[in-house]
Amino acid sequence: MSKVKSNFVCTACGAVSPKWTGQCAECKAWTTLQEQRVEREVSSGGGGNRQATWTGTASPVRDLKAVKPQDMPRISTGLSEFDRVLGGGIVPGSVILIGGDPGIGKSTLLLQTAAAFGERHKVLYATGEESQDQIALRADRLGLSSANIRLASEIDVLALINLFETEKPQLVIIDSIQTAFHPDLMSAPGSVAQLRECSAHLTRYAKTSGCTMIFIGHVTKDGTLAGPKVLEHIVDAALFFEGENGTPYRMLRALKNRFGAINEMGVFAMGHKGLEEVSNPSSLFMTRHEKPVPGCCVLAAMEGNRPMLVEVQALVEDTATPNPRRYAAGLDLNRLQMVLAVLNKHANVDAFDKNVYVKVVGGVRLTEPAADLAVLLALNSSLTDTPLPAGLVAFGEVGLAGELRPVQDAEARLKEAAKLGFTSALMPFADTLPRAIPGFRVISVSRVEEALASLIKIRKAA
Repeated sequence: MSKVKSNFVCTACGAVSPKWTGQCAECKAWTTLQEQRVEREVSSGGGGNRQATWTGTASPVRDLKAVKPQDMPRISTGLSEFDRVLGGGIVPGSVILIGGDPGIGKSTLLLQTAAAFGERHKVLYATGEESQDQIALRADRLGLSSANIRLASEIDVLALINLFETEKPQLVIIDSIQTAFHPDLMSAPGSVAQLRECSAHLTRYAKTSGCTMIFIGHVTKDGTLAGPKVLEHIVDAALFFEGENGTPYRMLRALKNRFGAINEMGVFAMGHKGLEEVSNPSSLFMTRHEKPVPGCCVLAAMEGNRPMLVEVQALVEDTATPNPRRYAAGLDLNRLQMVLAVLNKHANVDAFDKNVYVKVVGGVRLTEPAADLAVLLALNSSLTDTPLPAGLVAFGEVGLAGELRPVQDAEARLKEAAKLGFTSALMPFADTLPRAIPGFRVISVSRVEEALASLIKIRKAA
């Protein structure tokens, strides 16, 4: 028979200790011992050396060409923006992890999802952080008090699995995975060992039963998903719910998705009745100025398969301090530094002795390289105190040699801009269009210097 026990393993050197201590006895590192559940064979006879016996049965081995791929069935969550991020809907038996800052709306999103999903399927909401009365109060506030949702207040993972066997739900929401615990482990809920063991048990049940699991996860003070990295490896999809403080807009992004793309984004707006889907986010992330102002450039961005127009704002000012500030909101600071260096080297525009601030309006976070040209034009506009031409959008990747590199889906970006009333676009020369857009002017350039010179020509023509 086997005996279950716990050891403590140092995450720095791998040394094993039978009990927890503040300092590793081998490498002398502090607070690095983590609990690990182990099983060892115990003989009923006398002592002596024993040889381990493997009793597992391997699954059949097949040739790759003999395996016929099957389309994964999808079940709609009832929220089209959620479906977009998941790749078209929920795959039965999948495990999804959703993280986000406290109060961002994770529980609200999943309660609305459970209500919509519960109209056609059986849903169980297992809460370890709130009581059933608190869930009912939120549902009443959202107008979901009559939703077909089963509630359970339980954190014992073995009791939860027994409950799942009885209820047979098609969707289970665990709020949150940090509150779940396995009774065989001595550590507290939320520890590395508990997270690993509980998530493994729940994932095993999901894969064998076809029930979809959605875990709500905590985040650290650095904004990353709390717990061991193995938690993100176990799940099929890791999503992050984010938004800028002071704005009602929330963005749902995929950090990992085995059944879809990871560059999709769902947009929601927090209102009095919960989260509302935003089907046309381009109209939300742009500021309607009465007249063109310096430092503003509209970017034709792509989030997955969705074209979206966002406004990039830049402010360049003189400073009396020896160390000018660099600030970027919604953009990688290192990428801003790179664009400033290219602007200085290839356009003879020096901003190294000035404070530089760049912000993406609406709390959008830009990750694609196509934002480089819009940032560069906004910086140059603010530095020269000259507004960009009205009705202009821009996109393109800026190389260190000053060249403009092509980006994907140029035609979809231009069609979105034309649909919203823009009349011209500045884009890399290497991007080819299969057909022209009536009433829309496309200016193709191959270098940064040409892009800035083209702005002068457009102003003169206007």
